[in-house]
Amino acid sequence: MDKIKTYREAINNVIKKHHHPNVIHNYDEYESQITFDDEHGHYYLINVGWDEYEHIFSCMLHIDLKEDKIWIRQDWTEGVVDDFIKMGIPKDDLVLAFHAPYKRKFVELA
Repeated sequence: MDKIKTYREAINNVIKKHHHPNVIHNYDEYESQITFDDEHGHYYLINVGWDEYEHIFSCMLHIDLKEDKIWIRQDWTEGVVDDFIKMGIPKDDLVLAFHAPYKRKFVELA
């Protein structure tokens, strides 16, 4: 299996693991949404809805697949990196893109 296909499947599995569509919230309208854009390499887990007069929009996970690496742009799950490592994704292919480029050299990832 080629690397890109393997990484797409890994991203799909990780996002689905952290997706909890049936969690009951005390909001008027609320839903958790997954978006997979294989053509452009963008993957999201977001929460949207309303709490009375307050609009809810939060991006729980944003992962990109580019340059043959997995770019983690947003992670409010605190476990995505470990999930990928347990799946056999090399640390050199994981980028913590929510850190500035000059800070990335201080972590054990790409």
